[in-house]
Amino acid sequence: MALSDADLTHLRQCVDLAREGLEAGDEPFGSVLVDGSCVVRFADRNRVQDGDQTRHPEFEAAKWAAQHLAADERGACTVYTSGEHCAMCSAAHAWVGLGRIVYAVSTDQLVGWLRAWDVPLGPVVPLAINAVAPGLAVDGPAPELEQEVRELHRRLHGIPEGR
Repeated sequence: MALSDADLTHLRQCVDLAREGLEAGDEPFGSVLVDGSCVVRFADRNRVQDGDQTRHPEFEAAKWAAQHLAADERGACTVYTSGEHCAMCSAAHAWVGLGRIVYAVSTDQLVGWLRAWDVPLGPVVPLAINAVAPGLAVDGPAPELEQEVRELHRRLHGIPEGR
């Protein structure tokens, strides 16, 4: 499915949140939860720098939705994110019953960059969302945002420009 102008607007907000995270010394990931009426209900960035590696914005959005929205409301929501959900966040999204996911860059894109930069992968297998939760509606990536997100990750890992 082609991404709409509204999708790209929300994804740009996610990239802004990712940049905010990087500038605060954290990993560059951001997410926005939008309800069925197109109202942003939750927005956050990664907050893992204190050592709690579960503080992903997608996971936090799922927890927030479980506490604040009825099941039918959760199903009508869309979660936008700068990077495709990890396995933990995909599972949380599915368990809580959130709707569509739209991401700016895929897990495969991120893994490709990390491997090209000789950056070790994390301790969890990098899986696509539907490998973890096959019933979720997923759209992405957004080619318009790829270079901007790649640049944030290049900076995170201290990779020289041009690599």
